[in-house]
This record gives sequence, C-alpha cells and structure tokens, in this order.
Amino acid sequence: MAQSVQFDAQIPLRELELEKALADLAQREPLLAEQAVAGEEVRHARSAVALARAALRQTQEQATAAKALVDHVTLEQNPAVLAAAAAYKDAWRQVQRATVVAPAAGFIAQRSVQLGQRITPGEPLMTIIPLQDVWLEANFKEKQVRNLRIGQPARIVSDLYGGDVVFHGRVIGLSAGTGAAFSLLPPQNASGNWIKVTQRLPVKIALDPQELAAHPLRVGLSTTTEVDTHDRNGAVLATAPVSDVHETTASYTLDSAAAEQAALKIIRSNSGRG
Repeated sequence: MAQSVQFDAQIPLRELELEKALADLAQREPLLAEQAVAGEEVRHARSAVALARAALRQTQEQATAAKALVDHVTLEQNPAVLAAAAAYKDAWRQVQRATVVAPAAGFIAQRSVQLGQRITPGEPLMTIIPLQDVWLEANFKEKQVRNLRIGQPARIVSDLYGGDVVFHGRVIGLSAGTGAAFSLLPPQNASGNWIKVTQRLPVKIALDPQELAAHPLRVGLSTTTEVDTHDRNGAVLATAPVSDVHETTASYTLDSAAAEQAALKIIRSNSGRG
C-alpha cells in the first residue's frame, strides 16, 4: 500500500518533467531552421523528452503493479503488513530466547561461567547431569558376551553403597566394537609382535528409576554387574537405535499463538478497528 501511494505521488512529478521537456523542445525546433540554435542543443532537448516520457511510463507501470498487489486485499493480507508482522514475530522469538534455560533437568557438575561474565553464542556454560535417569556401561569379557541378549535382567552393586544396596536393570544394547577398537590410539596388530589380550565390550544397561531415586548414583563410579543369561530368546543386537538422550524438553518450543495475537492487535489498532 505504501509503495502504491508513493508511485501515485510520483506520477504528477513525471508528467511535469515531460511537459517541461516538450516545452523546451517546442521552443528550440523553430529556431533550428533559422540556425538560431545549435543542432546539438535540439538533439539534447529531444533526448530529454524521450527520457521524461520513459520515466513517466515506468512510474505508471510500477504504480499499476503495486496496486495489483493490494487491490481487493484486506489490511491483514497486505504484503507490506504481512512482512512487518513476520519481522515482529521474529523479534518476539528473539526476546523469548534471550532467557537461557536448561534443556534438561539435573545437577550442575561443571560450571565455566561466572556472574557478570560476557559470553558468546555456542560457548559452553555448564555441564548438567540428569542423575535421575542414568544408565550403566558394563565392560564384559569376550567370552562373557557370548550369551548376552537384549532384555536380560541385571543385578548391580556399586562401590558407593556396597552390598547393602542392590540395583536392578536390564540389557538394552551391546556395543558394535571393543573399547580398544574405539580408543584414541587403537592397537595395531599387523606388526607380528602381538600378545593376545582379552578384550572387553561395553554393554548398556538401563537401571530402575525408583531405585535411582532412593539411592542416587554418580557419573564414573565403579560397579559390579551380573547378568542373568538363562533366557536367551532376546536379540543379540538391538533392532532399534539405542539413544543416550533420555530427556525430552520443551524449553525450545515457543507458543507462537501469543505472537500472532500481539501482531494482530497491532494491525487492528492501526486500522482503527481496535
């Protein structure tokens, strides 16, 4: 709408420029026959008329195109209003995200930021450990993994609580390789000077949440794990991905309806409808 009004206001100015150019040409052309003016001056006057006529035609076409965008369109559907509303909603989201919230509930294990410190986007601030939903990685020997299956029950005793507290869990995943194979410097056995070392494979075990709530564990503790392998009907490998992310969060989900209502209120207040 603003562009249409702008082009409409320019049309009279372009018409005046064309009239002036035509008047200048009309004054100089009769004098050319009498050689009272130079031919170059008349050519410049004709060029000025052509330029003024082209500028008027361009402004008229722009005004027509701008009107086509807004004719029979409500204020809420006007392209300029829609663009402004989109910019407002984007600014609203940025304001909402100015408050940094934790994506998961847990306990702060490491904090690298202090009060009043300036931070940059992507800079780690702290490490949050969800102790209410931890899992266990038990490193079993190669021969012990032979009878392990997904879903088998496990019995865990931690050094933290001793034998008085027994945790129960179940096998949810077996690693695709040994710990040495995925280490920073994997061993190279092609040299021929090789000593056999019994390898261990990580086995992921889910723990009972109620037992964890009663006796919280910490990251990096030592445990003794026993798995009941009598029932071997389960799968050897997981049929679905076993994710380490057990937390779901709505901290990054914003209710856009509030921004929609605020933008609509601004539009209606400026249109006089309140």
